[in-house]
This record gives sequence, structure tokens and C-alpha cells, in this order.
Amino acid sequence: MFYIFFADGFEEVEAIATLDVIRRAGIEIKSIGVGGKTVCGSHGISVNCDISSDDICEISDCSGVILPGGMPGTLNLFDCDKVHKVIDYCYDNGKYLCAICAAPLILGRKGLLNGIEAVCFPGFEDELKGAVVSDKFVCTQGNIITAKGMGSAVNFGLAIVSAVKGQAFADELRETLQCS
Repeated sequence: MFYIFFADGFEEVEAIATLDVIRRAGIEIKSIGVGGKTVCGSHGISVNCDISSDDICEISDCSGVILPGGMPGTLNLFDCDKVHKVIDYCYDNGKYLCAICAAPLILGRKGLLNGIEAVCFPGFEDELKGAVVSDKFVCTQGNIITAKGMGSAVNFGLAIVSAVKGQAFADELRETLQCS
């Protein structure tokens, strides 16, 4: 099961589009609100998540974590101990670490991008400590998937689908979504 975290100030399109693509692919995913089930995005859109971060007890079912960007959402994710606990579990167990927009800075600050090709929203590159910074819209290296920003959200979701279910499945899904 994937965990996607929503914190106040998250970028709505990055979070919702990614969540939607993952669910359309039939991959189990749980939306988690940092500090409560209802979270407000950076553009004033409130979302009701499946659970609150306070409700996380057992994480052994986690196959990957997804971190949407946005400000101050990314910083609110970084300030949440439960987010760090899940990231650390995923890193230590070879699970997926996925971040878009400003959120790859969390992986960079934690030192998890050393030698990894990664991308982020322009202006946050210095936060990708140790990464091989790319100008691609989406980067996948091993179990780490990063993306540039809102405009790449569907492709970010499709990259996660490709990693989990294979490129052929992701290509079929892409066709149904009518995106390039």
C-alpha cells in the first residue's frame, strides 16, 4: 500500500492527480492528512483524507511514500515526525520514495539522494543534496521517483504505475487518460 501525505499548503493538482492515477491503476493507496483528516491546499481547496497522520500505528504494509509539493505544504511535511518515520521505513526497506515539486527537498535534506538522478521545482535544486540534478520533468532511478511540478503530475503518477505494474500497463493507462 502506498501512503500519500497531504499537509496544509499542499499543491492540489500534484496531490490529487497523482492519487487519481494510482487509484485508476488499481494500486492500493491511502491518503493521509498531516495533523487531521481534512487538509487545506495552497490554493484554498480542502481535501478529506482517508486517515490522519495521528492514526498511523503500523507501517509494515507500506510499499511506498508519495510526497506532493507546494508551499508551505512541503515544509509542513518536513516538520511531521510521522512523515519522517514512513520515509525512513521506505528507505531502509527498499520501498518507493516519490516526491514532486518542492517535496524532493525532503529527500535531499535527509541525504537520501546521493548519486541519484532527481528533479524538483526550479529554485530548489540546492536542496537536493548529493543528487545528480536533472532537467527532465520526471526522473526514476531505482525506487526513487521525482518530478518537477504541477504540469508533470499525471506523468509522475504514471511513472509510479510503471515502476509497480510495468511500462506496458502504464502505457495502456496513459492512453485511457488521453495525455502525451
